[in-house]
Amino acid sequence: MAASPDAWLIACFCAAWCDTCEEYKPKLRTLSGALPQHVFAWIDIEDHAELLGEVDVENFPTLLIQIGGRVVFYGPMLPHISHLERLLESLDAQSAAVTAALPDLPRLLAA
Repeated sequence: MAASPDAWLIACFCAAWCDTCEEYKPKLRTLSGALPQHVFAWIDIEDHAELLGEVDVENFPTLLIQIGGRVVFYGPMLPHISHLERLLESLDAQSAAVTAALPDLPRLLAA
């Protein structure tokens, strides 16, 4: 996935069997079209469970937002796209990095 070093990556961790995820997916796709300066990724945790390691994704959707090389948000979010829009508006390059255990994002994106 080629992107500039300061690019924003919005990764959505979901599962194909999850009805909520399937309803959220087209909304996320629409948002990605409205924000072409950002990179969006849909990651099915069932397809790549081995790459999650010790990290448990228990609620859907779970989002990871990375600015440059720093993860600034990781956690579940209500499946209302407006919540993600507001979160993205509140973040910037100075946002604090998350210190919790995180999935191996480069390996997941390469899978």
